[in-house]
Amino acid sequence: MVNIEKIINENQKALKLPNEKFELYGKLIVTRSNNLWNYHEISTETETMVFPDENYQLDIINQNGFALGAFENNECVGLAIFENNWNKYLYLSDLKVASSHRRKNIASMLLDAAISEAKTKEIYGLYTIAQDNNLSANHFYLRYGFEIGGLNTKDYSFTNQEGKYDIYYYLDF
Repeated sequence: MVNIEKIINENQKALKLPNEKFELYGKLIVTRSNNLWNYHEISTETETMVFPDENYQLDIINQNGFALGAFENNECVGLAIFENNWNKYLYLSDLKVASSHRRKNIASMLLDAAISEAKTKEIYGLYTIAQDNNLSANHFYLRYGFEIGGLNTKDYSFTNQEGKYDIYYYLDF
């Protein structure tokens, strides 16, 4: 059984949950016309990617927002980091689930708990960002109920990831 808990001093080792490889197998192509966001998918050659591990500090996380962990038998199997924002949206800055526990609804459980927490703080929605070539993440956010609210085509200019875009997702509650 998986339990969702707020990260506090006693369980802060959960902040060390490592990033693991995931598959890239296509792109979400986002367009905007007549004031509406549209998208379609294209397939690409399958490759794997892993984000660099973070060095989260609980005191900094708590200054800016909060973190939630998903625990099974006292082991962290999922982590979500949230940051307060000026506009009454809570920013989901990181969401990860151990590869051994993916596709078990853990990411949804973390977001469900975050929404409950956010509502107590007069926050009215969540927002997050996914790279256009991470179809698994894009599929998850769309299935969960997020809507596309923006597209940034410049974030990766002058980097080794040039050509990738960021898709901004919003969920009102």
